[in-house]
Amino acid sequence: MGLTTDMESIEAVFLDLDGTIYLGNSLIDGASDFLTRLEDRGVRRYFLSNNSSRSVAQYLSKLRSMGIIASEEEVLLSTHDLLRWLESQSISETYLVGTRGMMEMLTSAGVCCESGAPQAVVLGYDTEISYEKLSVASEHLHNGVPLIASHPDIVCPSPVGGLPDVGAYLALFEATTGVKPSMICGKPNASMINGVLNEIGLDAGRCAMIGDRIYTDMAMAEASGVHGVLVLSGEASLEDAESSHVKIDLVVPSVDSLFN
Repeated sequence: MGLTTDMESIEAVFLDLDGTIYLGNSLIDGASDFLTRLEDRGVRRYFLSNNSSRSVAQYLSKLRSMGIIASEEEVLLSTHDLLRWLESQSISETYLVGTRGMMEMLTSAGVCCESGAPQAVVLGYDTEISYEKLSVASEHLHNGVPLIASHPDIVCPSPVGGLPDVGAYLALFEATTGVKPSMICGKPNASMINGVLNEIGLDAGRCAMIGDRIYTDMAMAEASGVHGVLVLSGEASLEDAESSHVKIDLVVPSVDSLFN
């Protein structure tokens, strides 16, 4: 029997944020009650986001401002995945096109973000973008420095429509320099979920990834073996779901439909 909206067999959920729990600075209708139902049923929750513009502390502050109290361990970002990859490649000298919040996370992990001789240009979702950053990064790329991206999202959901995200910046750099990224971290890489599953010893078949994007959220669910639940409160439409080649276990209007 397939997954149903009561989510009876699910013991842990991985929750996308933008377009799933909130849009902009407003909670999606029913999100608060949904989180209460998770707590009442003892379902573990983890907040996953490809949005690398904020640090963990900034995410916790934003969630708190919306009445959601979370711990550091419950917030998993594409920046964490990026840091794991940089460490695996022994890369500590970078030129970052990213926000101050992202820079704080990288610097705290021992990564230099403004190197004059970088091993990589690192691209995050930079909501503080400047022409100087684009120019310096382009110079490094022209000189053969590889480009590493925190995630592939083309747009960031907002109440007024999609806003330019990392995927849009990647298109800009390719048009300017001809360089494509050597590595794209974050969702849909299974590592963001598999690390938690291994750590807490959960069966993937008893977990669900809930998100609004097919090419990241649902693709990561498929790659990691957890159930994929697509909400239509953000980027994807029902038509997108019906034409998708990515496995989707359940499609619902929003999280308000789940765990009822």
